[in-house]
Amino acid sequence: MTIAVEKVLYTAKATAQGGRDGKVASNDGKLDVVVAPPVEMGGDGKGTNPEQLFAAGYAACFHSALTVIARRSRQDAEGSTVTAEVGIGPINGGAGYGLEVVLEVSLPGTDRGAAEELVARAHEVCPYSNATRGNLKVDLRVV
Repeated sequence: MTIAVEKVLYTAKATAQGGRDGKVASNDGKLDVVVAPPVEMGGDGKGTNPEQLFAAGYAACFHSALTVIARRSRQDAEGSTVTAEVGIGPINGGAGYGLEVVLEVSLPGTDRGAAEELVARAHEVCPYSNATRGNLKVDLRVV
């Protein structure tokens, strides 16, 4: 099922040169990074990589969704963190590559049951979760 945005509020734009071994920059100049394959994938690891950029974006977006849901539920999200782990590996017998994600969420001021409920609800509203749902494995962990 394709999700249609009712009204675009903001559009990010970035241009890559050199693929996984080059650079990526946003049109406004706020992001300008060297990208390089990680050592584990045969690269020199001297730059960031698309998986790190995706992990950073997903963690930030999910944390924002979590704090909104917590505030609406009158729950304490003070000191909370979200860590995203993005793994890449072969799929379809090596015919291509895919991603999988682990989101580790810490909500130190909230009991485990309430924290798990908040995380599940955040997963329903987070734009990254909505974009990836049904396309890759996302493991939610309350730590």
